[in-house]
Order: sequence, then C-alpha cells, then structure tokens
Amino acid sequence: MGFLRRVRDLLHLAITGRARKVSRAVAYRIYSNAVSLGLRRDLTVPFAAPAAKRPIHVRPLLPGDDLSCLDVRHPGLSDDQVYHRLAQARLLQSGVRTCHIAVDGEAEPCYMQWLIPASENDRVRAFFGNLYPRLGPDEALLEGAYTPEAYRGQGIMSSAMAQIAERAREFGARWVVTFVDEVNVASLKGCERAGFAPYVRRTERYRLFRRMVTFVPLREAATHVNAE
Repeated sequence: MGFLRRVRDLLHLAITGRARKVSRAVAYRIYSNAVSLGLRRDLTVPFAAPAAKRPIHVRPLLPGDDLSCLDVRHPGLSDDQVYHRLAQARLLQSGVRTCHIAVDGEAEPCYMQWLIPASENDRVRAFFGNLYPRLGPDEALLEGAYTPEAYRGQGIMSSAMAQIAERAREFGARWVVTFVDEVNVASLKGCERAGFAPYVRRTERYRLFRRMVTFVPLREAATHVNAE
C-alpha cells in the first residue's frame, strides 16, 4: 500500500509539471548511497525541553485540526516543498500511530511528528519497509518531523520534539529513537538540543529499485575505521 501511494504521488508530480523531481526520485532508487545517524534519548535521564521563540503546546493530532500547511495547491511552492508535503500526507494515510502536533497561540499547527510505539512494528514495516530496526518493548520511534515554512528558524523543532518524546513514558518506553540524514546538520543540531545523542549509523543503498539497509553501532563503526 505504501508503495502504491508513492507511485501515485510521483504521478501527481509528473502531471503538475514537476517531472524533474520525479526524475531525481527515480534516479535515486536506481543507484544511490545514503547515510543517516540514529539518535536516541534515555527518558530515565532528567531533561528540560528547550523553549521555542514563541509559546507552543504539544498534543495528539485531532480529526478537526487544520492541516492546510500540507496543501500542495498553494502557489509558489518548490518541487521539494510539494514532495515533502505529499510525504507527510502519505504518512497520515498510512494508519501508523500516533501523530502529534505543536500549536501556537492561534491554535495553528506549527510542527508535526509521529511518536510510534513498539505495538506499531508491523505497520511501520508495511509502510517503511526495512528502513528502521524493529522496536523493542521499551522503545519508541520519532518519525515524520515537519515544520511549516512560516515557523522555521524559531526553535520549534527542538522544543516540540523534546516534549513529544516525553509522552513515550505513557506506554512504558525508556528509549526514544529517531534517524536523520548525516549531512542534515541543522536537524542533527536540533535533535541534540532536544536531548538526543547518536548511537548507530544507518547505510541505505539502492540498486535497481532494491533497497539494502544496514545498521552499525557507532562504537563498532569507530572500531572499523580505526582498524583500517
């Protein structure tokens, strides 16, 4: 189902004049190498969420919430902006629980991210394939971080992410994990401010639409580098 939704979104990009983005997405799946860092936070260690530049309140997404920030029909959007909005909408339709949002004083969503318990392992696998390791009973996954353009650069990601992670205590998790592209320095710094530290390196390789994913603990990876 996740694959079919991705195909549908690529068709949408193509018929709306964004064929270049489609070409890049297809080329990526023909041959590419990508490295991400897995980061985690130990909820038994006290941590104070950093303050954003505007007051925010974190809560689960409700059926009536305004998600016009994901509307791909807004004029002036870049190819990448449309692509990312489609990806968020796709995750909303996946059935993976549970999406949280941060709202500002006007009750407008200014951040969204999924806090996923181990009970969702099968849905995560069905939607993402082998992209994430299977969660243990004391683990939760943070995925699908998205800050609408108007709210970026205000420290909202770090503050909201730290507060959402705390909610994993409600279903007995000790560890909250997330993954960030190794070259995405801004997001890595944001995760650090939210109390997360790197613990594993994920290598993702595509060869003719076949994805191969490996996870290497950072201590082990450092040993391999030193041995070379």
